[in-house]
Amino acid sequence: MEHNIAILAGGCFWCLEAVYDQLQGVHSVESGYIGGKTENPTYEAVCGGQTGHAEAVRITFDPRVLDYRTLLQIFFVIHDPTTLNRQGHDVGTQYRSAIFYQTPEQKRIAYETIALLTAQQIYANPVVTEVVPAGRWHEAEPYHQEYFARNPFQGYCTAVVGPKVAKFRKQFADKLKS
Repeated sequence: MEHNIAILAGGCFWCLEAVYDQLQGVHSVESGYIGGKTENPTYEAVCGGQTGHAEAVRITFDPRVLDYRTLLQIFFVIHDPTTLNRQGHDVGTQYRSAIFYQTPEQKRIAYETIALLTAQQIYANPVVTEVVPAGRWHEAEPYHQEYFARNPFQGYCTAVVGPKVAKFRKQFADKLKS
């Protein structure tokens, strides 16, 4: 079975993981860190904002079922790509909006998607999502993996993650795993 990788950052990785886990064609979603300079980042160091890393998800998907463009369409619905280094109350470069492309095709699709959103004036403010080459991926600590699935009633999950998942499920009902 052929699989492709997409790496996206759009605020807290718990939110992104919870959404993409439910998508047809997604084989796995892993929370982690990318885009910084620290060799072995920890959650505490990344949250401190000094490592340069973003909280991100690495999505393994089957391109015969789900294409990269659709992954990005969902990405731009489930977070605010117009706020620099911020998603809601989560503030800092670790919460930036970024697409870490793996191939020239992913880079092209990312720029095309942003240009289309801009042309359609989907947002009142400009899209500030970075489109950068994927560097070294660092898997987050085990307790971050499948966090929402394991902790749906934790405060942050009910206040922030849950509403994003509900919005996704409503808007992309035809793309959900059965």
